[in-house]
Amino acid sequence: MQPMRLFVSSLLLIAFFYGTVWAQRSSDRNEQAVLSVVAEYMEARNHKDSEAVRRLFTPDADQLVSTGEWRKSLGDLIRGTSASSQKETGTSSITVEDVRFVCSRVAIVDGRYRASSLNGTVRDMWTTIILKRLGRDWRITAIRNMLPAPAR
Repeated sequence: MQPMRLFVSSLLLIAFFYGTVWAQRSSDRNEQAVLSVVAEYMEARNHKDSEAVRRLFTPDADQLVSTGEWRKSLGDLIRGTSASSQKETGTSSITVEDVRFVCSRVAIVDGRYRASSLNGTVRDMWTTIILKRLGRDWRITAIRNMLPAPAR
């Protein structure tokens, strides 16, 4: 009886080890996919490509921008993003600070958002991007941009 217990325990340990390794690799792949969507979003914005922006969002996406405008539909979001991109003469970037998976199908990305103009003006903000997994693809479902509060 003792050798059988040892055999079963060994199998369980091996299964646990491989399950843990598989889960970590899956998590790493998901994080890379999420970061890729954020990078594609910034590239599409900087190239003023509204169709590329549209493909990165869920149909029910919304965006709250630092001016307080709340773009509550994909159509409003694309119109507002396009208008903002046309006004911006420089480039924008997001430096991701944190990626957190709420569950296997929802991720929250927090980062520093910087909009630079050709005349040297820089706006530093924070952004939170919420992504949802649809099938094998990740899509942005919400963006919240915030201006830092002044120091007191």
